[in-house]
Amino acid sequence: MASILRFRKLCFVEPVKCSKLGFQSYDAPKFQKEEKESVSAIIEQVLEEKKKPKKNRQQREWRCIDTCCWAIGYMCTAWWLLMLLYNYLPPNLTPESPGTRLRREGLTPLHPVVLVPGIVTGGLELWEGKPCSEGLFRKRLWGGGSFTEIFKRPLCWLEHLSLDNETGLDPPGIRLRAVPGLVAADYFAPGYFVWAILIENLAKIGYESKNMYMAAYDWRLSFQNTETRDQALSRLKSKIELMYLTNGRKKVVVVPHSMGVIYFLHFMKWVEAPTPMGGGGGADWCDKHIKAIMNIGPAFLGVPKAVGNLISAETKDVAFIRSVAPGLIDSKTLGLQTLEHVMRVSRTWDSIISLVPKGGETIWGNLDWSPEEDYECHSSKKRPLQSSKENNSNNSDSRVVFSVKDPTKYGRIVSFGKPASELPSSQLSTLVSKEVSSSSISNVSCGEVWTEYDEMSRESIRRVPENKTYTATTILDLLRFVAPKMMQRAEAHYSHGIAEDLDDPKYDHYKYWSNPLETKLPNAPEMEIYCLYGTGIPTERSYVYKLSASDSCKSIPFQIDSSADGSSNGCLRGGVYFADGDESVPILSAGFMCAKGWRGKTRFNPSGIATYIREFNHKPPSSLLEGRGVESGAHVDIMGNVGLIEDVLRVAAGANGAELGGDRIYSDIMKMSEKIKLGL
Repeated sequence: MASILRFRKLCFVEPVKCSKLGFQSYDAPKFQKEEKESVSAIIEQVLEEKKKPKKNRQQREWRCIDTCCWAIGYMCTAWWLLMLLYNYLPPNLTPESPGTRLRREGLTPLHPVVLVPGIVTGGLELWEGKPCSEGLFRKRLWGGGSFTEIFKRPLCWLEHLSLDNETGLDPPGIRLRAVPGLVAADYFAPGYFVWAILIENLAKIGYESKNMYMAAYDWRLSFQNTETRDQALSRLKSKIELMYLTNGRKKVVVVPHSMGVIYFLHFMKWVEAPTPMGGGGGADWCDKHIKAIMNIGPAFLGVPKAVGNLISAETKDVAFIRSVAPGLIDSKTLGLQTLEHVMRVSRTWDSIISLVPKGGETIWGNLDWSPEEDYECHSSKKRPLQSSKENNSNNSDSRVVFSVKDPTKYGRIVSFGKPASELPSSQLSTLVSKEVSSSSISNVSCGEVWTEYDEMSRESIRRVPENKTYTATTILDLLRFVAPKMMQRAEAHYSHGIAEDLDDPKYDHYKYWSNPLETKLPNAPEMEIYCLYGTGIPTERSYVYKLSASDSCKSIPFQIDSSADGSSNGCLRGGVYFADGDESVPILSAGFMCAKGWRGKTRFNPSGIATYIREFNHKPPSSLLEGRGVESGAHVDIMGNVGLIEDVLRVAAGANGAELGGDRIYSDIMKMSEKIKLGL
């Protein structure tokens, strides 16, 4: 095009006469005008044609996954910028740490400290793997900065995190082991602390590796299997004895968190029990070696969210994502089968069964009653008895009308449909337990993603919602129905009942040792037990479920009904009923044993070990400069709570519960505990 225009310019810019040939040149100005118009029209047309396909191509190439990647990128960038800003602030703008302040007051190390992490937070590294894991030897597959492997090879990563479905131990050709040392659980991911803040403050008053130890273990295994495979309980026993001897025979302060609380409860029975089942330490081992157990965010009696994980691989956060952006986890849209893969892996982790609610209806309530029935989620509605005056123009007298709210039926841990979660029990149709627990096997092949739902017939699955509600007692029947292989394997290691006679020889078996309602505390009258946990955060307590819209055997047939919303006191949101707690553990589970079950001399605490409740009322961060908050009561963030850190440091330096100020209670845990009729 450019060469043609240049040629025409040479020929027609100057008027030339060609008399010899009999031709005369065109009128130049007129021709130039016409040519300009035609050229501009051609150029315009070409540009439009170029624009059109480009626009269409961009629209075709932009996908949902691109939007997700951009969103994740923006969030990560914002997080790193905030962390960078926080870490490089001038020292005078950041608050003084408890360790610095207490060191200035003269606090020094006295008792050795043992930290016991909970579920999920401990790092796991690869020692042997399949060919797809080439180059990952001794690299973290869980925790730390290893989550990039999820995006590189997700199915390989999930395969290596799974345990054997029959034994609950390593699959053939795969070995993952707990990362040793303090780095095992200091940070869950770069910038996201777990134990790091507490470790740093202990170091500021003089602690170091010789008197501080992280009791890392493979949190996927059942508690007894950590000993069978890794001798983790034996190594913990030896380490405590060594720290006791090398630190001037000073007793140890143990600080477990979350599931680590019931793991250490199991350890205390194991260390007393005779070999080969136990550690052979004898009845006075704990009294000799342990000064105090400071349980942070304790899940003594389990957590309802474990039920949601096992039934549908969901919690409130997953249900929310499903309702807002179903394409992210819906297998029909992207074909990722995200929740099916999560269920496949997590159902091989026996440790999750240890978190299923313990104590049945006696503790958690039945169809018509629960200890938290008076709890209201919104402070503006915390008026169980409301009055309103009506003025009648024809009558000068005022009339007072009282309306009593209908208590939330938290005892119904799983309800199918919102009406089933609210109706009186007399209006509910229920099936006999034997009818629920009998199922027929499906012969249909459901593809590569195995869940135990694949082995159930559609008719059997549809019978589950017919039993409209499930309590803490009948939920075990439901789990045996939908996951029989998992429950058969896991129930060999755990029990969820209440002991009638603790002297019965059957309670000498390790399956009862992590249940505080089926075991005795050690004979250690000088030891102290603390329950330290957050309050004031709505915490998952029970769920409204529905049948999944998909009838494909590749999908999970049940899901939280995120459309179920609203209740008499605002505790139902997105298919989840909320009660008071630390966002993960309800205060009923965290505080009952210290408030009543072990308070004074009881059949669960025959030596009268002193127990203290230290609650931390949740206060969200006042600004971005506070990070996750220095007064947070959230389940993990509480590890950075300055009040909790100070309590741990003072006890490690020699203080007792009375010197800390005894109980500090903000919640209704004492009132709830009185409602529970448990023989002590």
